[in-house]
Amino acid sequence: MDRRQPPSADRPAADGPFSGIPWSLVLGLGALALLRPLLGVTGAAEALDCSPFLQLGVTALVTAAWVTAVLVARVPRPLLTLVHTGLAYAVFSTVLSAVLSPIMLGELRGPLTSPFGFVAVLALNALWGLAAGAVAVGVRWTLGGGQEGS
Repeated sequence: MDRRQPPSADRPAADGPFSGIPWSLVLGLGALALLRPLLGVTGAAEALDCSPFLQLGVTALVTAAWVTAVLVARVPRPLLTLVHTGLAYAVFSTVLSAVLSPIMLGELRGPLTSPFGFVAVLALNALWGLAAGAVAVGVRWTLGGGQEGS
């Protein structure tokens, strides 16, 4: 028999994958990552003539911004927050592709055109968030803020 008491204002519900996640931060950081595809869409990557290095550099800067944001905001669950951030970016970038590809290329291209494309985009970006979250947990632990980091 389960003798747990129902959640109250003093004791929140059991930790599920969606509790303790600052959703406004998740959505904002997911939108920040749209800098990556927008560099390609605007032609800035080609104009700077260092496309692969620019994309890698922007990815590193976005990752650093994600890690810094969850550390500064002292989110209770940095790992899950950044996994959700990666998933938010995956959805945002897919929508951006679905809107812009017909306008710019005359036909729909991107993850929505392949049966496994959208799932692959979700998985890859969840892994990106997981890696960034692991870095955030490691930094928090190293700095002595050894709270639970899930």
